[in-house]
Amino acid sequence: MAKTQGAKLTISPATICVVANPKSGRNSKDRAAIEQAMAAFGPQATLRRWHKGDDLDAFVQKAVDDGFTTIVAAGGDGTVMGVAHALVGSQAQLGVLPLGTFNYFARGLGLPQEPEAAARAILAGHPRRISVGSVNGQLFLNNASVGIYPSILLAREAVYDRWGRSRALAHWSVLRTILKFQRPKRMVLTADGTRIEMKTPLVFVARSAYQLERFGLQGAQAISDDQFAIFVARGGTRLHLLKTAVRLALRSVSVGDDVDVIYARQLDIETSRSRPLVAFDGEKRRMRGPLSFRIQSAALSIIVPDEADKVAA
Repeated sequence: MAKTQGAKLTISPATICVVANPKSGRNSKDRAAIEQAMAAFGPQATLRRWHKGDDLDAFVQKAVDDGFTTIVAAGGDGTVMGVAHALVGSQAQLGVLPLGTFNYFARGLGLPQEPEAAARAILAGHPRRISVGSVNGQLFLNNASVGIYPSILLAREAVYDRWGRSRALAHWSVLRTILKFQRPKRMVLTADGTRIEMKTPLVFVARSAYQLERFGLQGAQAISDDQFAIFVARGGTRLHLLKTAVRLALRSVSVGDDVDVIYARQLDIETSRSRPLVAFDGEKRRMRGPLSFRIQSAALSIIVPDEADKVAA
């Protein structure tokens, strides 16, 4: 149970619009979770579901234009990222109701994962402006990448569509993709003006200190300093990738052996493809190269839980 039942609420329920993704109405678990959260928010809060094919930016902007000042993203990291993208530069605040498989952003904030507790933590939370990463103008909160990881997401999506969502299936998608891996890609990275040519199966650009700590990776201080932590996978064989994946699961990735690490505020990536596939917070899209990664300083206002409501991730 959340600790905010007797606490003074700092966010008025009447200012809250909960934005739910299209699947939440069909998934009984997510539907029940949203009902519990809405009960905690109270009758003055509003629920709106966007539909597949809708312009999410326009959908969120309509809620802001209608006078809502706290937009709560109900879903996984992809939904949260999409709503956050629409709120960049706005005075409206982003709240998070975590309904996804991993919920890295919500866990990094210390938000409870139970819907009623998360809703009460939002009501008693406080606004804070944060810096975010972007690639070709597309915001991301946790990470973006080029190389084998976008292919893993393609495989994971196919598995989810057939068998449903689970962490075990997500890990199976990693193994399946690695076993099909052919060869590393030639890339040119320019990090804060320094140009580096390489062949690598993956460039992973991180903006989540929680995610780095979760996998035993360095770079949390760089995130706090409004930089990217950029991980470049070494080696080019399936065996090397399998070893790295296992070490990642065991929190024992070795810098210099498995990966190289670069810290930068600006990163440009050139690949052999004019429109490489890019992954960002669990979503994916082909983008025109060269890819431009930038830090957008203090660009997003979010609701963070009160210290009394934070939970261990």
